[in-house]
Amino acid sequence: MATPSLQDGIDSAGSPVRLLWRPGAEPWTPEVVAREYAGWRQEQNAWHEGVALLDLSHHMYDLTIEGPDATRVLADHGVNNFARFAIGQAKQYVPVTRQGHIVTDGILAREAENRYLLSGIPAAQHWVQYHAEKGGYDVGFATDPSSAFRPGGGDPKLFRYQIQGPLAVELAERAFGGPLPETKFFHSSPVVLDGRPLRALRHGMAGQAGFEFIGPWEHAAHVHERFLTVGEPLGLIQVGALAYTTPSVESGWIPSPVPAVYTDPELLEYRRQLPLFGIEGKRPLNGSYFSEDIEDYYVSPYELGYGKVISFRHDFVGRDALEKAKDEVRRTKVTLVLDPADVRAAIGEGQDSGFVLSYARHRVETAAGLVGVTMQSASIDPVGAVLAQTLIDAEYAVPGTEVSVVWGEHPGPGTDPEADLGFPRIRATVRPSPFDEHARTLYRRDR
Repeated sequence: MATPSLQDGIDSAGSPVRLLWRPGAEPWTPEVVAREYAGWRQEQNAWHEGVALLDLSHHMYDLTIEGPDATRVLADHGVNNFARFAIGQAKQYVPVTRQGHIVTDGILAREAENRYLLSGIPAAQHWVQYHAEKGGYDVGFATDPSSAFRPGGGDPKLFRYQIQGPLAVELAERAFGGPLPETKFFHSSPVVLDGRPLRALRHGMAGQAGFEFIGPWEHAAHVHERFLTVGEPLGLIQVGALAYTTPSVESGWIPSPVPAVYTDPELLEYRRQLPLFGIEGKRPLNGSYFSEDIEDYYVSPYELGYGKVISFRHDFVGRDALEKAKDEVRRTKVTLVLDPADVRAAIGEGQDSGFVLSYARHRVETAAGLVGVTMQSASIDPVGAVLAQTLIDAEYAVPGTEVSVVWGEHPGPGTDPEADLGFPRIRATVRPSPFDEHARTLYRRDR
């Protein structure tokens, strides 16, 4: 049992929302990596127009799952299709509760017949490990926390460097002395750089071409320096923590859904096992959309765009709930393009206001009232606008629909959720998600 536990925190605060609500909370950015190198605008433009190097080594929590029941435990607690999951392939792993709400997602890579690596923020890892141990599955686990939580502040076990942008392929060919093996999207191939074995995961961001190179930490410095050296003639730019968090707004991935674990009585033991000072207890909620009921912040995988990865060809926790819900999805994911003049009036002189990123849940309204909620907003310099990944009622999801974003920070408990607090309204236009046309149409064609 964790001390103090998530349940201890809920009990002390009085409710999950009272525990998590933090008006004006600073948005999370990756640890260890410098906030900016060339400046967040130049760094954003690098993966649109040139080539960018991103360091993902420190903020990923890794859980290795190995043993005869590795596939079974993951399939029993995830919506994904495991009948077609090749060694060297990666998938967006999506676990849900028995009510069909998402716990969170993670990147699941199959490393061997009975070994997987689950990476990302640790909510999905906590979920899988708890149910594996409770269910008596024949598996073992090895963890490598993110650098913010690693005991003793040591180095990661693995490095992860992304090369992204229109010149990413050319940079990789220069570094490796020729073309990399032809690899499908979200599959990896073994490669060797100066005698050092790595894996090249075909990956992209904001619709751009790229790779993620993964290998043992002992080779991190050499690989990093090699990429910097061969990338210099191409204008390679390192991407800092601030810009790193923004491409998901273009590519349509919502990185911070509330784990739906706070209310189910059957998960009381689970909450007592979770640490208070972890992702479930410390990832804050804020914005103009406020509810005393944490379940109003729960989301389904359908709303997040994961309907295509749900496989009903196997039994899994939440299967019945998702089958019932598949034809009754109330909200859909869209991109809102915020009116630049209104942005200037609400938060300052546009992109010179200092605003870059927010995970605030802001109300989205029409004359009919509340119709949606933002999940992540960011200034995107190459687009010249603030974009917001948003969940919106289906009838308002048509591209071109005009809505308003209520921009402000509700004080939280003690103030009516519907109170008019005089927050500015920013006009916004509904656009598809992903916003980037390449990401929306071609990104996954060769999966």
